[in-house]
Amino acid sequence: MSRTPRTYWVAGTAVLLALLFAAAATVAAASGGGAAPRGAGSPALHSPDAGFARDMAVHHQQAVEMSFIVRDGTQDEAVRSLAYDIANTQANQRGMLLGWLDLWGLPKVVAGEPPMSWMGAEGGGRSGHEGHQTAKPGSLMPGMATKEELAALDAATGREAEVLYLQLMTDHHKGGVAMARGCAEQCATPVERELAEGMVAAQQSELTLMADMLRQRGAAPRG
Repeated sequence: MSRTPRTYWVAGTAVLLALLFAAAATVAAASGGGAAPRGAGSPALHSPDAGFARDMAVHHQQAVEMSFIVRDGTQDEAVRSLAYDIANTQANQRGMLLGWLDLWGLPKVVAGEPPMSWMGAEGGGRSGHEGHQTAKPGSLMPGMATKEELAALDAATGREAEVLYLQLMTDHHKGGVAMARGCAEQCATPVERELAEGMVAAQQSELTLMADMLRQRGAAPRG
């Protein structure tokens, strides 16, 4: 039986809770000068600050979804613990990003805006070039899994689920790190730059951990 319906419900609940808790943190950060309040020098619609918030929110949502899928697909405590940490962290960060967009009076979706187009802005430097890497067919952004890969993860159990999750999440983190570096270089909002820098450090650490976990299972990252 597919685990997808329950997975979506749990993932959605986690994100909803994250949004509620993040709202207070967002207002606190703004009042302290970290994020500009609505109408007072807020980021522009197509700025790196707004583009990163929109794109990373989407990117994070898939990581949350994959993490809840694998928690249903294996009893391995190491993988389940990693999946819980990733889901909890990225749901909370997603809530903060969406909260900032609300605070700035900006939409969460912009029709016709290509994913990661903000990374090509003038002055993007190294990360601007990384932002132009091509997403694989069927994937919205570099690093993101396709619908077929999500279906395969949902159908897998045991070691197969663990290996596939670690491989997919490795790809996912690599794409996320490139995007977060772009914001760290280009975003003008201090608190958002700090969040992006923290994402880079945390996800690089998890990439090392996941490589070790794959070796323990006789596997390796893809590509």
